[in-house]
Amino acid sequence: MEPITVIFIGPQGSGKGTQIELLRRVIAEKDPARRVVDIQTGRRFRALAAKHETFAERKISETLDTGALQPDFLTHILWGQAMIDQLDPKSHLLIDGFPRTVTQAEVLEDAFEFFNREHLHVMNLDTPEEIVRKRMYERARADDTKESIETRLSWYREDTLPVLNFYRARPDTFVHDLVGTDTIEGVHQQILTALKLVI
Repeated sequence: MEPITVIFIGPQGSGKGTQIELLRRVIAEKDPARRVVDIQTGRRFRALAAKHETFAERKISETLDTGALQPDFLTHILWGQAMIDQLDPKSHLLIDGFPRTVTQAEVLEDAFEFFNREHLHVMNLDTPEEIVRKRMYERARADDTKESIETRLSWYREDTLPVLNFYRARPDTFVHDLVGTDTIEGVHQQILTALKLVI
């Protein structure tokens, strides 16, 4: 099994975190000799915010509560350090939470070139806003306020959707448009089919 690189793109509440974990388990079972590097910037930001010790951590906590995008430099530091610490030529790489803008995608290209990651799969969890809005309300996370949910949906429309076009034009890249309204298992099977990992 060749090392694979997969980016998950979709609005918050589309189930990216759940799907990345399900995929990680399948890959680890099918290819136990290789490491699966799983980088989720949202989880990393929430962990920093929970510490609330430094000025930066307190600032991150404040912006998480508003639903605003974190500054590019912080996002780049988090995923960049994770790649430096964990990634090797044989690793599988699963990415959730970035790139959220075309600018971030362009910086990520530098990392892909550095780590020799030419071939790329992008999982587009295409999910209507009314569905993800309902899911975010139901999961009752502390940073899922009405205002923050609407802010995040707005920046997803304006800033993140163009990233899909960026990847559709990228060589050696497969953008898989998934039916995000399917069941958790249904979406999982769509992903396995796209990656030719069906058990």
